[in-house]
Amino acid sequence: MASQDWVEKDFYAILGVAKDASDADIKKAYRKLARQYHPDTNSGDAAAEKKFKDISEAYSVLSSAEDRQQYDAVRAMGGARFAPGAGRGGAGANGGFEDLFGGLFGGGRHPAGAGGLPPEFADLFGSGFGGGQTGFQRAPQKGSDRTASTSISFAGSIRGTTVSLRESNGNVIDVKIPAGIKDGQKVRQRGKGNPGPAGNGDLIITVNVKPHDFFTRTDDNIRIHVPVTFAEAALGANIHVPTLDGDTVTVRVPAGTPSGRTLRVKGRGVTTSKATGDLLVTIDVAVPQNLSREAEEAVKAFAAATADADPRHDLAAKARL
Repeated sequence: MASQDWVEKDFYAILGVAKDASDADIKKAYRKLARQYHPDTNSGDAAAEKKFKDISEAYSVLSSAEDRQQYDAVRAMGGARFAPGAGRGGAGANGGFEDLFGGLFGGGRHPAGAGGLPPEFADLFGSGFGGGQTGFQRAPQKGSDRTASTSISFAGSIRGTTVSLRESNGNVIDVKIPAGIKDGQKVRQRGKGNPGPAGNGDLIITVNVKPHDFFTRTDDNIRIHVPVTFAEAALGANIHVPTLDGDTVTVRVPAGTPSGRTLRVKGRGVTTSKATGDLLVTIDVAVPQNLSREAEEAVKAFAAATADADPRHDLAAKARL
């Protein structure tokens, strides 16, 4: 870099530090700006590339006690003919990307650390931008993921199961389906995807759950419809209903329960790794289709005894527009 450039460029301003900034402050400012404007995170952005070059030039001078002293002297004298690293193989008059990064990333006064970077920046560019032998080399990528789908029974979704998927080459992949999985959820089989330089991708399986004739799932709750007699609904009763585990649970039907009311049984729904749902029992009052003569007489007697009851007395008011 020519001395005239040293006069024209304010490296302290470029890094956003004061002229009496400590070495630690200069390093901190550079690290922050390098992360922000590094080409790996600003691909195709010419302005960011220029900014990164400027802050790297500034740091390459200000991070060296000798160059910084010469730079301050040049600025103070208004342009005496000094060059960075004069007499010791510095960047020279051209100071382009090759020269700049050669000095900054291992070819100049800084001892090379991991991946050819100065030790103090091995963590910045190694972990932040892929590591490798230069600041611009990206880390090897894993192979792409593959997708598949499978169908399992309702019981398999509740208890968990294992399915076997056959590939086109004849290989069989056994996939463990966790208990409590929902219809449409996905299971990831790590390392079973397409190959890549950094290892295989994953196989992602969409799980479709076949419906059940009796149980219906809503989130982690299980819904069922249970018929009761008119007498049980009117007078109240204890009824036994089936659960997911094959057992039964006793449910109290309160007296006067109408058809369609849902009763909740805590903790008898779907169990997952995160929670356990409830069993929701919807009561359906069953109307007998064939009455014996004795039962028919009893119903008639009941109708006579309740003749003053009109369950439809407020329909007209509800229907009014």
